[in-house]
Amino acid sequence: MISAPANHGVRIVGRRIEGDKGTGAMVETVSFRNKAVEIAGHLHLPDEFDEGEKYPALVGIHPAGGVKEQTVGQYAKRLAAHGFVTVVYDSSYQGESGGEPRLLEDPTTRVEDARCAADFLTTLPYVDTERMGVFGICAGGGYVISVAQTERRFKAVATVSAAPMGEGSRGFLGHLSPVSEQIKTLEMVAQQRTAEAKGAAPVYAPFVPEALEEIDDNTPDLLREGYDYYRTPRGQHPNSKGRFLLTSMDKMYAFSAFGQIPELLTQPILLVAGSKADTKVFSDQAYELSRGPKELFVVDGATHIAMYDVPEYMDQAITKMVKFFAVL
Repeated sequence: MISAPANHGVRIVGRRIEGDKGTGAMVETVSFRNKAVEIAGHLHLPDEFDEGEKYPALVGIHPAGGVKEQTVGQYAKRLAAHGFVTVVYDSSYQGESGGEPRLLEDPTTRVEDARCAADFLTTLPYVDTERMGVFGICAGGGYVISVAQTERRFKAVATVSAAPMGEGSRGFLGHLSPVSEQIKTLEMVAQQRTAEAKGAAPVYAPFVPEALEEIDDNTPDLLREGYDYYRTPRGQHPNSKGRFLLTSMDKMYAFSAFGQIPELLTQPILLVAGSKADTKVFSDQAYELSRGPKELFVVDGATHIAMYDVPEYMDQAITKMVKFFAVL
């Protein structure tokens, strides 16, 4: 069993083996800290892993409302099978990780979680700390774009179905809401904070529809398929609640993943998006803003959620990501 220096707050809890050879099946249950919050993670290791060797390493960030066992874990397993030590984790306040209040979606903390994951990787003797990258799915894609702008230990950045929480919350699918409407939302959040300060119960908002009856012909593909992934056996997980504290909204409105892309995102970036994804607009925007090495890889026929787990689309994404991260 491998242990890391105690001052890093890193704990390797145990190792388990899953599946067959060639699937990146070796997984360690690990934890590390973001300040006072303990972060629960899975460390996916390459086949025929040798603790005496040095490996390139990746940090993976899950979608909003998701957890490490869902799509980001499936990507991590596949990437590990191609030789990358890959850590994925539940964000602060969510899943098996600690932190109060529960189900807070705080973009600034989410970015710091990724930095702490990088800290964790640097404590592992078999990680080549000069060959670290980061990838994220959906909101995780927005967070990796944000963290890479100021976290220089990440040498390459990849996104799948990127959907930045700041830009996404201030509008819908690339269409900015009128400022008057944004202010109404912020006033509602302010009232809720006051109510909670006086003892009222917290209010939660869903990321995707919570019941099939909420879906009709006018429901965007992102939400319709989001229900199918998060609310049915296809992708549901007991730790993935698919909702967030309403009082997260002020933090989301104040956040921008794209603000300093032209100046600070100098690392190579790969943006993977489905041709039919209603969120592809965000990958297009990030691509246009980037002045560094960049590639927009469009998966023909795929929607936003299809990139999470549909084999024919996921295979294309993994193949492209493995080639891309070979720069590490």
